[in-house]
Amino acid sequence: MIIVIDQTERGLLLRDGKLCRALLPGRYRLWGRRSRIRTVPLEEEIACPELTAKQLAAHPALKEAVAAVEVGDGQIALHFLDGRFAGCLREGVHLFWQEAGAHTFLLEDFSDPEVSERVPAAVFDKLPACFFHRVEVPEGKRARLLFNKKLVRLLEPGTYFFWRGRVRVETELVDVRLTRMELSGQEILTRDKASVRINFVLTYRFTDPVTPFLENEDPAEQLRLTAQLALRDYVGTRTMDEILEDKDKISAAVLAGLAPRAKALRAEIAEAGVKDIILPGEIREIMNSVLAAEKRAQANVIARREEVASTRSLLNTARLMEENRTLYRLKELEALEKICENVGSLTLNGGDFLSQLTALIRPAGGQD
Repeated sequence: MIIVIDQTERGLLLRDGKLCRALLPGRYRLWGRRSRIRTVPLEEEIACPELTAKQLAAHPALKEAVAAVEVGDGQIALHFLDGRFAGCLREGVHLFWQEAGAHTFLLEDFSDPEVSERVPAAVFDKLPACFFHRVEVPEGKRARLLFNKKLVRLLEPGTYFFWRGRVRVETELVDVRLTRMELSGQEILTRDKASVRINFVLTYRFTDPVTPFLENEDPAEQLRLTAQLALRDYVGTRTMDEILEDKDKISAAVLAGLAPRAKALRAEIAEAGVKDIILPGEIREIMNSVLAAEKRAQANVIARREEVASTRSLLNTARLMEENRTLYRLKELEALEKICENVGSLTLNGGDFLSQLTALIRPAGGQD
């Protein structure tokens, strides 16, 4: 029986199930059934059904021909061939042909989830996801890193990798940007027993993404409850007219009530304000009626003021014309000009045309 080993392979000669030697590329003739040749691709891991990897590594015929690595329990070995990532190796002994290239191995311990700096990030694009956790922290956020429910550190924006092993790795994202909070439809009774609904809005950010979340179950919800109580405390001690007169006072009161709690929660309140004040239907109709009456009264006052001013102006004009005949004559001519603009045609007999036109606007028996 002839066996051919090409340039991309190496061979293992076995006799009676025992390794005799390694074979280079070439043609080999086997005699009898006691001998067998196992071919192994040059760039793949050496494996032989008849022998374990540990037995192969201990054989004198392979000591110089192979690169060996032993991976212990809870470990992983990252295999690099000529500087390129070739694969990951689990527990056990692993053998590779030296002729394939320069073999290097990075042993990583799964008991520590932290990935050492010597592991290139590009490796994780080729590793199976069962070996590691990938954590993405976007801009504007931070992540609390926990090992077995215990806080380790705060992660800045970026991409992080952690080994999957005995330690449970968890992350919790925290938004450190300005966040909008709305208190919608807060129905509150005023001091004069009127029911109003108020929509309130505030913007805030947590200056410390760690401490308030360790000391409090839900810091954002506690901030909301404090704002609601401050809003109710203020509105409940004011009449409806006082509330409608100045909405800015509501904002200032809520900010003052929020300040101590916000400080304890390491929160910064950027701004706060009343978005809407909604009155009940009956109250709204009454308010509209009152407003309409006020506007009508203002319009009447303005109309009377204008009438008085107009009458006074006419009286002054009449006095001037009575005292000055030339001015009286000019007013007549002005009236004639307006008549001529609005009359299609006039029939005049010969003579003094101006006198005839003037006679049209003077009463009978009138004098100059």
